[in-house]
Amino acid sequence: MPTFPWWSWAVLAAATGLAEIHFPGGYLVWIALGAAVTAAIELVWGLSFEWQVMAFALASALSCGVGYFVYRRFHRGPDGRAILNQRDRAMIGAQGVVSTPLVDGRGKVKLGDVVWQAQGPDLPEGTPVVVTATRSSWVVVEPAGRG
Repeated sequence: MPTFPWWSWAVLAAATGLAEIHFPGGYLVWIALGAAVTAAIELVWGLSFEWQVMAFALASALSCGVGYFVYRRFHRGPDGRAILNQRDRAMIGAQGVVSTPLVDGRGKVKLGDVVWQAQGPDLPEGTPVVVTATRSSWVVVEPAGRG
């Protein structure tokens, strides 16, 4: 059986990492990490080909498992539920400033560099607010620092 030198695993790691750039999907980077770990193991211990393949499979599986939990954490809203294709839920918890006073429960707030129509208690311009809900193209706000 042939053996692969450590640098061949490093080249595989680099090529797979570059493939992630051209074909983004999130998991090739974790396979690349598995190849990099295999390169390090091969450099230190000089394994046979069979052990190299097993180390690669194990390292890739472990790094993909870690990747699953990493991505899962980033794709959750403040309430812990998935926000994929629900951008309005991702806004909950965003902080901004009242740009047009809220009078009779309606006004405008600036969140980042975008001004949104807002509903909430009467508030003067410049009041820091936090988004508590969304309704269609409106955000529901309350003063920041409450409760």
